[in-house]
Amino acid sequence: MAPSFGWWDKDAHRGTPVIVKMENPNWSIAEISSPDDDDDEYGAGEEFAAPRGGTQKGARGKNAKQITWVLLLKAHRAAGCLTSIASAAVGLASAVRRRVASGRTDSDAASSPPEESPVLRSRFYSCIKVFLWLSVVLLGFEVAAYIKGWHLSAAAVQRLVLPSSSGARGLLEWLYAGWVRFRVEYIAPPLQFLADACVVLFLIQSADRLILCLGCFWIRFKGIKPAPKRSIGASEDPESGGEDYPMVLVQIPMCNEKEVYQQSIAAVCNLDWPRSNILVQVLDDSNDPTTQALIRDEVEKWQQNGARIMYRHRVIREGYKAGNLKSAMNCSYVKDYEFVAIFDADFQPTPDFLKRTVPHFKDNEDLGLVQARWSFVNKDENLLTRLQNINLCFHFEVEQQVNGVFINFFGFNGTAGVWRIKALEDAGGWLERTTVEDMDIAVRAHLKGWKFIYLNDVECQCELPESYEAYRKQQHRWHSGPMQLFRLCLPDIIRSKV
Repeated sequence: MAPSFGWWDKDAHRGTPVIVKMENPNWSIAEISSPDDDDDEYGAGEEFAAPRGGTQKGARGKNAKQITWVLLLKAHRAAGCLTSIASAAVGLASAVRRRVASGRTDSDAASSPPEESPVLRSRFYSCIKVFLWLSVVLLGFEVAAYIKGWHLSAAAVQRLVLPSSSGARGLLEWLYAGWVRFRVEYIAPPLQFLADACVVLFLIQSADRLILCLGCFWIRFKGIKPAPKRSIGASEDPESGGEDYPMVLVQIPMCNEKEVYQQSIAAVCNLDWPRSNILVQVLDDSNDPTTQALIRDEVEKWQQNGARIMYRHRVIREGYKAGNLKSAMNCSYVKDYEFVAIFDADFQPTPDFLKRTVPHFKDNEDLGLVQARWSFVNKDENLLTRLQNINLCFHFEVEQQVNGVFINFFGFNGTAGVWRIKALEDAGGWLERTTVEDMDIAVRAHLKGWKFIYLNDVECQCELPESYEAYRKQQHRWHSGPMQLFRLCLPDIIRSKV
């Protein structure tokens, strides 16, 4: 007689109601109650339940069918998961194939050299494809050799120079032995050297990061903060146009900035500075006539409100942002101004920005740049913006601040900074030779002996890229430009006496 399980006895505790639904709405499994109920015991599951008598045979039939349905449900879900993964992989492979076939690069039109040849780019991508396919073939060969047990010691490799058996297996063993000897003698040494070099560079970077963090801690612990030697604006009325307020030129370079031009122009026109001592240049490089008209109308509106602002548009758009700034600095009236503040189109400085930055130039003739910190209005928009905020906060809070306090040099961020015009001219002005014209002018100015100050407590609001495409273009420009600049400035750095 079959044993009687406690959970199947008549007086046992009732079974827990179970409801199982498949992703396909046409199928469902439901067990409303245990088989002990007096009413309609099996409800919707009556078609596969045990007979009314509740015999063990019926119970086993019911239990087996339930298990079968659950297994079918699991299989259905697993198949759906595999299908989605396969579809994603196929889509990614297709996108990569289209990207490589079309010869696209990660740079946008503004950062691509105009003399780049499509034929040369196609050849470059062909070399990449050949290298990748060769790597995949060699990897497959290594995996197969490992499975076959051909991963032998150096002494055993010497004995495998001649095939140990006839036929295809002996030929494969001979080929693998030759490949291993070639790899040991010619490939392994340079790879080992590169690996050692990477370890050394990693240690150097780790030491650099540690020193920067210790420097940031020391700045916080001691409360080190750049302070101007003398304040400006002795007069309480900023409209008085006193001599304490130097002449400041404000530049807003922009290109097709239809979404943010109003905020940036309004923020700059509301700067707390005597209007007779400030001039705003809106440097519009837009190629869209509608955008040009909108920006021009906005400038005219502020002109009617009494702001000293002017609109400039280049007919020949060469050099991108560097060319735009260089063209604006060639205006004859620039010689009447002592400082120039630069704000990108998506930056909105606070009204007291100039009053907190320009005073540092007083009685400090060696100071060429005062850089403010960026703050982000959309840092919590999504995961991408949060990660960017973490990265850039480390850059400003640690790197920029420590370098500014202890060595008086850091890279200009291209915006939210005030330059002494004399320092720009002494460094050679804006050059269009790289995509990081801000870092270029900073390096050349530093090599000329000019000092920089970074103000961590002066913030200028801006926006972070919220889409991956915009972030990719920004990072490509930021990372490819320094390599070009290193190649161009290395001889000057070696010859410099700084």
